[in-house]
Amino acid sequence: MSPRRLAALAMALFVAGCATPKSSPGPATGPLSPIPAPSDAWSALPGWRDDDHAAAFAAFASVCGISVNPDLARVCREARTRSGLDEAQARAFFEANFRPELLPDVGTLTAYFAPEYQASQFPQGDFTAPLRQKPAGAGPFPDRATIEAWPTAGALAWLRPEELFLLQVQGSGVLDFPDGRRMKAAVTATNGLPFTGIARPMQAQGLLAPGDTSAEAIRVWLEAHRGPAADAIMRLNPRYAFFRLSPDDGNPPVGAGGVPLPAGRAAAVDPAFHAMGDLMWIDADQPALAGARPKYQRVVMALDVGGAIKGAVRADLFLGQGPGAGLEAGRVRHNLRLYRLVPLAWTSPP
Repeated sequence: MSPRRLAALAMALFVAGCATPKSSPGPATGPLSPIPAPSDAWSALPGWRDDDHAAAFAAFASVCGISVNPDLARVCREARTRSGLDEAQARAFFEANFRPELLPDVGTLTAYFAPEYQASQFPQGDFTAPLRQKPAGAGPFPDRATIEAWPTAGALAWLRPEELFLLQVQGSGVLDFPDGRRMKAAVTATNGLPFTGIARPMQAQGLLAPGDTSAEAIRVWLEAHRGPAADAIMRLNPRYAFFRLSPDDGNPPVGAGGVPLPAGRAAAVDPAFHAMGDLMWIDADQPALAGARPKYQRVVMALDVGGAIKGAVRADLFLGQGPGAGLEAGRVRHNLRLYRLVPLAWTSPP
């Protein structure tokens, strides 16, 4: 996405809402019956030997302190006493401290990222959409169309309309101002209305070429029809997000778990089924979108949530910041088999 004009949103963001906007994490409460692990569970885990275990270990050690699971907290403390593990040592650490449990059913993997957009301090040229802060007082707030008609006094910044819309879908990003300032934009609240995807209605109206509902095709159409036509399409999604700005510190965005999201190792999940900090293995293949990677198999951590990420076997993979991450995220919609990596219970020796 910007300094960019490449806003590549996962189609799933439009169809299913992906990871926008974030809400408070809660304890896992959903009933699950994981499939018992066989005795050779690690060797049978699809793709296990091909992951970058050293990178997975480093990411785990950096954020595992958010878990309230006592067994996971013990493993975390052990991990933090070690550093510089090579590939074999890191893999051995996971195998010695966890067991994989496959969750039933096949779900969906999508992906999200932190876009980078040009912005203006004032409305000018193409920069006609105000980035709004949350109004004073409690909600509820009206729908997107009504909010867009409000006065614009107090706008934090001005963006191109389609890029504001996409920023609201992603939930966070970086804004580049003409004076050289770089500011982080993060969602602080929404109007509470459900997310409605725009890809399917656009296809139904013949606005996209047959078979092409890619994120880039949607972005290109919105930009080309900027004004009443694009506004009408974007207003099919009544959900609206409010933001805050802070100086860009160069670090990744912070997820609902309260820690920076390690690119490629963080996932948004449904907090009704997974607790923040849970360790998981994703095995995803059969991509639905052209140009996608054939599969994703890796260790990830539950570090974020999303308004449309619902169900036990559902994950939204954070891929990083900027155009490259956006282009990849826009192509992720894969069948997902999800494994919990359960910390082994531990008791002190007699």
